[in-house]
Amino acid sequence: MTYQPDAIRTVQLSTLTLPLATAISDAKVFTGRQKPMTEVVFLLAEITTEQGFEGLGFSYSKRAGGPAQYAHAKEVAQAAVGEDPNDIAKLYTKLLWAGASVGRSGVATQALAAIDIALYDLKAKRAGLPLAKLLGAHRDSVRTYNTSGGFLNASIEEVKERASRSIAEGIGGIKIKVGLPDGATDLARVAAVREHIGPDVPLMVDANQQWDRTTALRMGRRLEQFDLDWIEEPLDAYDAEGHAALAAALDTPIATGEMLASVAEHERLIATRACDIIQPDAPRVGGITQFLRLLTLADQAGLDLAPHFAMEIHLHLAATYPREPWVEHFDWLDPLFNERLETKDGRMLVPDRPGLGVTFSEQARAWTTDTATFTQD
Repeated sequence: MTYQPDAIRTVQLSTLTLPLATAISDAKVFTGRQKPMTEVVFLLAEITTEQGFEGLGFSYSKRAGGPAQYAHAKEVAQAAVGEDPNDIAKLYTKLLWAGASVGRSGVATQALAAIDIALYDLKAKRAGLPLAKLLGAHRDSVRTYNTSGGFLNASIEEVKERASRSIAEGIGGIKIKVGLPDGATDLARVAAVREHIGPDVPLMVDANQQWDRTTALRMGRRLEQFDLDWIEEPLDAYDAEGHAALAAALDTPIATGEMLASVAEHERLIATRACDIIQPDAPRVGGITQFLRLLTLADQAGLDLAPHFAMEIHLHLAATYPREPWVEHFDWLDPLFNERLETKDGRMLVPDRPGLGVTFSEQARAWTTDTATFTQD
């Protein structure tokens, strides 16, 4: 059977706003740097080909940047029309150069991510394979931990109740937010959760970049008693040297990387040994093409992996990592999709459906605020 050439017929871009049921606060709110999060803005990409194949992808922005992503994607999307959808690396480079005057990170690459992810979804569907299988999986399930129940706007009783529910639902670990101006309150919350879930359930904390180097070291030492799986973002995301010093000083592993918006920025983390666990985000670094480049570098450096957010994408990518990874469970995006990811015995199962294994729901369509379609001239 010979390959039959195909071409992208349409690229449809949409922007939608997903409202959160409860305003969310992490340490950045309590230090006065941000307001509570009330919504997440998504950029959706849907691609169809001349042979009738379809793919979907998405990127997102919290608090700011969503309209900018949509605007940039609309400026470059036409460059993909007419191209072979299988040539994903070539297409990524073409789209990158179409908008290169605004750089190769941040909004510029986050806008491309939705298109890049849609192309991978399409390619896996063409092959009749889950995306993880197309890329080459090391496992059919990935350890998973819950974050969405551990925010600082929730009382400690609410956090404990949500932890119990998550464990009962087959989620393996619990992450809670720290980084309050009063470190004693942080320690009390961690102690309460550790006592509640017991010594054998993996527990992680996330300071969302709100400690300085001195505070991070002191808090890190005090947190060692709780046998944490990691301390996440104890310092500013770009303080690679500070993270490296902290990782060397503490027994508890250090995790960071979610706020970085390119492979180049992650390369500095890796080169300085700034973390034990790297946490890239495919929509933030430019999509799956760039994420796979980063995985190779991380594996060569001997780092563990725990991708940030967007479990619908990252489950597949984590399943391809040679070292046993984690994937972050968030239920915020559930209304956007008709399907649900399954958790069992502390792990998230790779779906057997082709591609990403999800389709956009009617609710996602209802929340859509604008759409633009690009076809052959």
